[in-house]
Amino acid sequence: MSEREGPTERELIQAAAAGNMGAFAQLVQTYRARVLRTAYGLLGSLEEAEDVAQEVFIKVWKGLPNYRPSGSLANWLYRITVNTAIDTLRKRHETFPLDGQELDPQPHPEETVLRHDRQSQVRAAIQALPSNARAALILREYEQLSYKEIAAVLQIPLGTVMSRLNYARNRLKELLEETS
Repeated sequence: MSEREGPTERELIQAAAAGNMGAFAQLVQTYRARVLRTAYGLLGSLEEAEDVAQEVFIKVWKGLPNYRPSGSLANWLYRITVNTAIDTLRKRHETFPLDGQELDPQPHPEETVLRHDRQSQVRAAIQALPSNARAALILREYEQLSYKEIAAVLQIPLGTVMSRLNYARNRLKELLEETS
């Protein structure tokens, strides 16, 4: 370990796998925002995203002793996050009807209100996508992962990533046009 730069990620993983809570806390601090963003993008609920993030890091803590890096730690975390969020969606059995959501009946001229409304429409449209298409879209557009990285995270072929992203973007466009 270099004194000036601190421990490398690999050293933190090894220390955490050996039971070092401080090393694990550093890994959590490094990746918590990404895990939360991904879970929130898939679930549309900050409360559920926080629950998923907590569950993800419990799974990571338990799995670290057996972790054998075949890719990056980030990809492993994304995979666990997506799978845990999808499990949460399955348990929830909710649908997200767009037609029941109305815009503010008293429109305000302020740009911030309009922007907020559009963001709400986009979030609702994303939530209306099937979970597999939503996962690919969130990883690409919010987390800026490459197609190859998304394929590794979701454990699907590159062509399937491209197909899911194409479907998600087209369906999102249709849903947003319906609400305009």
